[in-house]
Amino acid sequence: MSEVRRLVLDVLKPHQPTMLVLADKLGDLDGIHGVDITLIEIDNKVENIKITLEGDDIDFQDVSEVVQDAGGSVHSIDKVSAGKRMIDEVETPQDAGAPWLR
Repeated sequence: MSEVRRLVLDVLKPHQPTMLVLADKLGDLDGIHGVDITLIEIDNKVENIKITLEGDDIDFQDVSEVVQDAGGSVHSIDKVSAGKRMIDEVETPQDAGAPWLR
């Protein structure tokens, strides 16, 4: 099976633990080299965040357990990159809203 190298998750979590604590715990997992967490929305009880992880072999189950232990839940997997090397998404005419497609 191919190694997961990038994973982007939509997560809902309580205010505590903080994003700093969550990033630290995720960064300690085997196979993860980098963690980026972005606050999308906040209300009086919860935060909606986007978590981007990069590494050699990201284990979704391990990531999910850290999120759940923090009181959060994974709403969706928004992007996955896997394989022997990273590739970036390529923009197509549909993405750019080409006028000739309308």
